[in-house]
Amino acid sequence: MLRSFILAVAALALASCAGNGSKAAFWHDTYAEVEIGKENTPYLEGISENGKEVLNLYRFAAMEADKIYWKQVFGDKSVIDSLVDTQLRQYALINYGPWSRLDGKSFVEGLGDRPAGLCFYPEDMTEEEFLSWDNPLKNSPYTLVRRAGDGSLKTEWYHEAYADNISRMCNYLRAAADLTIVPSVREYLLSKIEAISTDDYTDSDIKWIEVDDSKMDLVLGAYENVDDHLFGIKRSYSAYVLLKNVAKSEELAKFTAMMPQLQAALPCPDSLKTFVPGPASYIEACDALYYAGAANAGVKDIAISLPFDTRTQEMEGTRSIIFTNVVDAKFDMILNPLAALILGGESSKHLDRNAFFWNVAFRELAHGLGVKTTLDGRDVWDALGNSALAIEEAKADILGNYLASMQISQYETNGDLVTADDAFATFLVSLVRSARFGASEAVGQGNLICYQYLKKAGAFTRHDDGKYYIDQAKAREAVAELSCRLLTIQAEGDAKAAADFISEYAHVDTDLEGDFMNMRVERIPTDVTFNFVW
Repeated sequence: MLRSFILAVAALALASCAGNGSKAAFWHDTYAEVEIGKENTPYLEGISENGKEVLNLYRFAAMEADKIYWKQVFGDKSVIDSLVDTQLRQYALINYGPWSRLDGKSFVEGLGDRPAGLCFYPEDMTEEEFLSWDNPLKNSPYTLVRRAGDGSLKTEWYHEAYADNISRMCNYLRAAADLTIVPSVREYLLSKIEAISTDDYTDSDIKWIEVDDSKMDLVLGAYENVDDHLFGIKRSYSAYVLLKNVAKSEELAKFTAMMPQLQAALPCPDSLKTFVPGPASYIEACDALYYAGAANAGVKDIAISLPFDTRTQEMEGTRSIIFTNVVDAKFDMILNPLAALILGGESSKHLDRNAFFWNVAFRELAHGLGVKTTLDGRDVWDALGNSALAIEEAKADILGNYLASMQISQYETNGDLVTADDAFATFLVSLVRSARFGASEAVGQGNLICYQYLKKAGAFTRHDDGKYYIDQAKAREAVAELSCRLLTIQAEGDAKAAADFISEYAHVDTDLEGDFMNMRVERIPTDVTFNFVW
């Protein structure tokens, strides 16, 4: 009761402060600033001056991707740049618009809440109008929907709509291709120019997977459809400039050869395991130097797995990258203080940095495993429609923990002093951390699905002291059950069943609301924001 009273008083104090004009400062402080770039990146050692110039060209290309993203999600960025309140402006820059990435609500007076279709569709277009429109190009991930002169709908390719930015981007990539001494990188960069000039990424994705002999990397293009809340079709521009962490990549290398073995070990019937991971699949670790566009908006990625295209995954495979410096930053600034706040009893002893790394690593591997085609032969993404991404995120989350725990128990994680109990306890803390992202984005929905399903199964209980106590035996059973449930939803391709499952589990309850309040009182950041010192 005493703690509840203290929390209530603290909440009133925070609300009072916000009401007195410091709301923008409070919002801004929910993101912890992290420096990333060459000043604190030891992996730049050994990079030649020529290589550093290539990295600069990568960054310039990424900056053009950032400009395109502003056009996709908000429009005229100068509106945000002109905000007088410094911290309000900075918070809007973090969110790439005047609305919170966590709930879509506007925090800038005079600017409305987040539109479901952002700038991908006409603001006045109705759902019925789109669905009845007979134009196959409307369903391309790389077309904008616009009004023609007569008021009818028309499509416009990304490479046409953003021609100026793409022209400059191509110039930077061409200059980098001329400078690089690595043949596979040159081929990739030239194919990337073709990809963004035509909105056809297949060849570029294949060539990117085949780049395994360079310490530097650039991921750039329109990849995820997370911003299209209207139909879940349109993909957003993003970019990452990366440097390989050789030591960590060597630790991960053994799991590349294990992809078929991991697929066979999934906790589901054999009829759901028919997908064969492409032979070129692999996983590595990198330090992030620069994020742009969707990658830099709101909550920051700690890893990626590309490409999303099912055909390319089957022909070639997937390439997964863990951002080690961002993983470490989130562990230190968020998970470590959060675990001290919410884990009780024996569970409190099981937060582990290495367990966090392995959960993340196997989560990314899980994206390249599982069910890619429904039992009746349809692409899972097409079959599940707007629900596909949330189901996939939940699948990767839960399978990541399942596979990490399995490999840890089999002593496959290179001798790290970590246990399966550590893996689940750390996973739970990460779920609570990520639940703050809310149910408005697919990533947040995926985390909430895992949290609520595991809670209902008795994997953990939250006591009156506000702390979680884990039943590890029930946790292992529930992780396997949920993994199978999500793989089955994907295999059956039932869009309504997927939407109903999301509706049932992707919600914030009173326990989580209590956790969020405790985190605000203890000033535990929601996420990180980057200060690019490069």
